[in-house]
Amino acid sequence: MGGGRTKRMPRAERERQMLDAAVEIIARHGYTAASMDEIAELAGVSKPLVYLYLNSKDDLFTACIRREAAALTEAVRAAVRPGLPADRQLWDGVQAFFTYTAEHPDGWTVVHLQARTHGPRFAAEADAMRAEMIAFVTRLIATAALESPHSRDLSTREIEGLAVALVGAAESLADWTNTTPTATAAQASATLMNFAWSGLGNLMSGNRWAPPGVASAARP
Repeated sequence: MGGGRTKRMPRAERERQMLDAAVEIIARHGYTAASMDEIAELAGVSKPLVYLYLNSKDDLFTACIRREAAALTEAVRAAVRPGLPADRQLWDGVQAFFTYTAEHPDGWTVVHLQARTHGPRFAAEADAMRAEMIAFVTRLIATAALESPHSRDLSTREIEGLAVALVGAAESLADWTNTTPTATAAQASATLMNFAWSGLGNLMSGNRWAPPGVASAARP
């Protein structure tokens, strides 16, 4: 039994082991089917000790989501150097995002897929991470717009909409990359930049797309 292997160690280290095991089991089986017995066994502790540390299965899941979301957000934040041009900042952030999700596929599954499909309490945790990512991209686009004489009149709503679209594309591309054996984080990063920033570059230059039959909104 897992409890027979329990050794004395600092609480933080023991809790990390439990969360590591929970992330792996939840990613493998899904939250509903994840067994507390299996989580305890993988962590090398007794099931009562898991409950003692983390109270309930719901609280354990919440702790997993928060930890994985914080780690991903911190990886992106640490990669970005504020003094660089906006496109370079975004490139560094995008690379960090896809590298992290590729290296931690179980964590990405928990925070993005499992958290969003098991009720509003868990979805809210994932949404908080997404909101932080959107705010980050919004700031980059706003900075680029201010630096361009052609796009200084972009509305706040339009800038935020562009950020939402870019983050949504990144999330979908991360899902695809992690389930496509031939795809890599580097390829995903370049794909997103070619898809998103090339279009943003045109926008910053004053070249706007217009629906058929509508006069072009491009500026001289």
